[in-house]
Parts: sequence; C-alpha cells; structure tokens
Amino acid sequence: MENKDESIYIKRILNGETNLFSYFPERYSRSIYSLIIRIIPIKEDAEELTQDTFIKAFRKLDTFKADCSFSTWLYRIAYNTAVSATRKKKIVVPAFDEYTLENIPDDAVDSMLDKEDDEAMLLRLESAIEQLNLEDKTLITLYYMEEKSISELASVLGLTSENVKVKLYRARKKLFVLINSKENDRR
Repeated sequence: MENKDESIYIKRILNGETNLFSYFPERYSRSIYSLIIRIIPIKEDAEELTQDTFIKAFRKLDTFKADCSFSTWLYRIAYNTAVSATRKKKIVVPAFDEYTLENIPDDAVDSMLDKEDDEAMLLRLESAIEQLNLEDKTLITLYYMEEKSISELASVLGLTSENVKVKLYRARKKLFVLINSKENDRR
C-alpha cells in the first residue's frame, strides 16, 4: 500500500472506522519490533514496547500531518517509546577515542561492511551493533536494515540531514573499532 492509500485509511479511521487501524500493526509490527529490540534487547520488553507504539499511534492518529510517511512517523513514536523505557534502566556503552575514530580509513570501514556473505563477520557485526548507544543503533538499524533514507532518519531522530550523515559516518567507524577489538581479543 502506498502513502496515498495509507492517508485514505487514516481519514477513514479518524471518521470512525477504527477497525481499519489493524492494517498498520500487520504491516509495520515486524519493522518496529526490529528497531525496538536493538534498543531494548529483552524480547518481552521489546514486544510490549512495540504494542505500546501502536497504541500511542492510534491515540495520536489525529496529530499525523502527512508531512512525512506514516512509517517514518511511526518509527519516531517507536524510537521515543524505546528511549523513554531505557531511561529507567542504566545501560553502559563503550567510550570511543575521537582520535582513533578520525584516523580510521574510510575504505577499511567500507571493506569490512561489504563482507555480507561472511557469516562470522555478520555475527561480529550483530554483536558490535548491540554495544552502540541508542542513537547509533537506531541509525544503523533504520539505514541499513530498514533501508530508510537520510531525510527519513532526520525526521525520526529530530536531526538535520547533515547531522544524520555525520552521525552515521561516525557510527560506522565505531562498528569498525568494536569489530576489530573483538577480532584482536580472539587472537
């Protein structure tokens, strides 16, 4: 279904056909869960927060302005819901030396991330993503796994497109550091 069709659904829901809202969880629950589980790595909590996201979206549907796609608006709600939940828990993320990040060659990062067929690398990448801060996890998940655009990421995170590009660039370098430190630990 295209954005135009979703807008029609939204108008009908707001006019009383509330049963039509079931389309949205059916369509987006897997993607929303995928984002939330990256932020809140406890399955039961992520499932509950996914449900909370759709409840909030339903209650606030009248505030959807269609200045972005419905999925982007929904990701924003999911991100805020997950971030709020993490504030109640103390999550420790590794610190990164700015000098180290600045001196990592871009082609080394690209080469590492291009090894899609290397199952061991994918497992290390998965583990490294889990160690990133909330914003970096969200950027990596939405950009690479959900294939959201830079402008959609900016809307979800409340940042400028340029800021998203910089943060995404830095998140990739952080992944490089994390993966290489794990590789060195195994030697």
